[in-house]
Amino acid sequence: MLNYIWLALMVIAIVVAGITGNIDAVTKQAFKSAETAVEIALSLIGIMTLWLGIMKIAEEAGLVKLLARAISPITRRLFPEIPTDHPAMGSMLLNIAANWLGLSNAATPLGLKAMEELQKLNPKKDTASNAMVMFLGLNTASITLIPATIIGLRVAAGSANPEEIIGTTILASTVATTVAIIATKLLGRLRVFRESASEQKTEAGKES
Repeated sequence: MLNYIWLALMVIAIVVAGITGNIDAVTKQAFKSAETAVEIALSLIGIMTLWLGIMKIAEEAGLVKLLARAISPITRRLFPEIPTDHPAMGSMLLNIAANWLGLSNAATPLGLKAMEELQKLNPKKDTASNAMVMFLGLNTASITLIPATIIGLRVAAGSANPEEIIGTTILASTVATTVAIIATKLLGRLRVFRESASEQKTEAGKES
């Protein structure tokens, strides 16, 4: 679907440029934007490499399991049907940690892995489980303590004070995460959205 949207935008831009006689301007801007994209991507390599390396070390050192135990009282409430030591929990923690650091690109494969593990526990494969919905909400509206990617983009764009967004980012992402949790819990109580918690717990017990 996104491919069709991008194609439509390109076609519309070319048609409008042709009608208005601005084909040359559109062509020049396209090349300029491509050059800017490459410069930004290269400037992000260092930041992404550093934090991905740190996260990999933490994973290999067993810090993820320690973190899972430390926040188990919270995760048990958010994901009551998922065993604390299940691989899905580790993948979700890595994804959340990446989002906390503002590494949205690094968080994507971790989020996909977490969803794969959650799907194994899902008794209804054609319907998202409560845990999957909760994780999607947390992933989308995740608290961001260090918006590393945005800071990198601001540095690449020549911002005089690229770190000034940290406070507002923490506030906005915290409010968004709170709303996501409340909405997921409240909507999950409605009959039209409610899944069988007993089935999910039974399947989770089999997998563990």
